[in-house]
Amino acid sequence: MFVGKTVIELEKVAQVLKLLGDKTRLTIMGLIKDGECCVCEFVEVLQMSQPSISQHLRKLRDAGLVKEQRRGQWIFYSVNTNHPSYLIVQQVLEQIPDQKEKLQALEEAGLRIQCDM
Repeated sequence: MFVGKTVIELEKVAQVLKLLGDKTRLTIMGLIKDGECCVCEFVEVLQMSQPSISQHLRKLRDAGLVKEQRRGQWIFYSVNTNHPSYLIVQQVLEQIPDQKEKLQALEEAGLRIQCDM
């Protein structure tokens, strides 16, 4: 075993990878890899209903992979960098296409600011 290497239980790694195995949840994680988004932004980018997005976010939150922060009526989501499996999540997110252009398109369309207080 290497010094400083964190060993995570196989079951916990399997649970994280199962969550990231869903295209929608993986896209959500990619969108918040470098920042935060609210549900309305996910709805626009993914072209899915708010209840469907919320269900995916609930699974990610319940597993501790995302954090949420309430600002007024909006809840913003970000990656939980303190999660024991964060290094695995980070490595997976580095392998998928960058999602920044989707957020940039939202901003250019004026849809990113609709969540500001």
